Amino acid sequence: MATSTFHGLETARRGMMTQQAALRTVGHNIANANTPGYTRQRVNFVQTQAYPGVGRNAPSIPGQVGTGVMAGSIQRIRDAFLDLQYRQHNTQNGYWDARADALIRMEEILNDLDSNGLANQIDQFWSKLQDLSADPEDTAVRYVLREQAVSLADSFNEQYMLLEQVRDDYGNEIGVVTDHLNSLLSQLNEINAQIRKVEPSGYVTNDLYDEQDRLLDQISAIIPIEVQRVKSGGNPNPVAEGAVTVTLKGTGITLVNGADKNALQQFEVAKTENSLGDEYVSGISISNGTDTVNLNVQELPQGGLKGLIEAFGYYQDPTDIDNSEVNGLYPNMLAELNVMVKTFVEALNSAHRIGYTLEDPLTGEVSLGGDFFVFDENKPAGTLKVSDDILNNANNIAAARVNLDGLTDDARQQYQTLLAAKDFAAIRTLLEDENSFKPGAKRAFAGDGQNALLLSEIKDIRLNFNGTASTFSNYYRGVMGRAAVETSEAVSKRDSYEVLRDNVQFERNSVSQVSLDEEMTLMIQFQHAYNAAARNITQIDEMLDRIINGMGIVGR
Repeated sequence: MATSTFHGLETARRGMMTQQAALRTVGHNIANANTPGYTRQRVNFVQTQAYPGVGRNAPSIPGQVGTGVMAGSIQRIRDAFLDLQYRQHNTQNGYWDARADALIRMEEILNDLDSNGLANQIDQFWSKLQDLSADPEDTAVRYVLREQAVSLADSFNEQYMLLEQVRDDYGNEIGVVTDHLNSLLSQLNEINAQIRKVEPSGYVTNDLYDEQDRLLDQISAIIPIEVQRVKSGGNPNPVAEGAVTVTLKGTGITLVNGADKNALQQFEVAKTENSLGDEYVSGISISNGTDTVNLNVQELPQGGLKGLIEAFGYYQDPTDIDNSEVNGLYPNMLAELNVMVKTFVEALNSAHRIGYTLEDPLTGEVSLGGDFFVFDENKPAGTLKVSDDILNNANNIAAARVNLDGLTDDARQQYQTLLAAKDFAAIRTLLEDENSFKPGAKRAFAGDGQNALLLSEIKDIRLNFNGTASTFSNYYRGVMGRAAVETSEAVSKRDSYEVLRDNVQFERNSVSQVSLDEEMTLMIQFQHAYNAAARNITQIDEMLDRIINGMGIVGR
């Protein structure tokens, strides 16, 4: 049994229409060659059902005859495994980028390379104390020392203030990033809803899938996520990708449900003030408006958001805020400065309190020294200042040592024993006792600078810095050194993950990005196929013309 004479016309028409669809897709790819996040598309050519079909009444012919081609679907060219790798590296890069940025900004504040740096201010202070020990009666030397002490206190105050300001900036940044994350999750939820509406009708929503992936890439820089595709109901196309369910990695918490628009979860980062008025992160809540899941900061997986929280600071035990330790890059550095200042000033003040001032011009009497520096116990580095006694009168700097010849024999022996043990508090008690001195003995001499020398030697005494025994200079260098090491580590890891992420992105681009050279090649290929199908129609038309107009006319 022969097929219809017009069979070839339909086959050629289908060929033209399918090649035309492929050309339209090529045009779409070229138009979006520079669109961020666009994934190139291709037409899946599918052979149409051959003739005849299987059946009892099917004609008996040697074999089935092809009936042409059709565009089965238009599909994105994308590798899900590369997407997974990219998002994993993007999450790590987001965390280390936030951490490195925080540490670099901290390092800029603590920069000691110029003459106004804290290290130089400290060295100058010790130097001026030594100058005073050589010439304790020189008023100018006393003024210079006082001004250097003021400058040192101001340097500590400024560093502390700048660190607090940057920490506050990170507190605001946490709010901005959290709002941005919630916006991304909401947008993704809306995209899911649109996909679920369209796919059951058999459409492939490639542009919506691209938007899905753009949002997922952005979310992955803030928090680590796991993504699972959810097929739509109805009659979806076999290449339809479906909506996505997004969970917070390592917690099992579903943030976006691919099958339920109403299950969207939103983040909130809670900050709570302690009794000192300082605000730190006390927890993270994830809620859909009805049910809420609370996480400690330690339970939040690494990502850009956690990097910001660790820079700002958080309570180790949010259930007991006033007694909880606070952890974080900036709170830890502020605490280090407080410990350093408190320990240094207490040691310096103790030594200053066993020295004697210059003689009072009215009474001719010398006095035991008072505190050289004062501060608020809650924020020593932020409130450090020179005492009012010294600010008002530089003669109150206690540069002179007690006149040992004026002490009784027992008092002198006790003094020397306590001085060797650096027990300045006990020496102060000894010197406050009138019975420690011989009757009529002079307490100190104006030209003596031994106590100023003792003050300058505080830098070489091993002090107890909150459980760490070290000299002041070594402890300061240790704090700065640890900060530099942390910065170097964070920058190195950020750069490493950035390279890994960019390498994967390069591979993704090689798979998914539009290549104009390739598209031009395909355009020529589909154009030739279209022209060939058109020529085929012309050839069939000539055949039909011969049959219709050239046959059966003999004898007319």
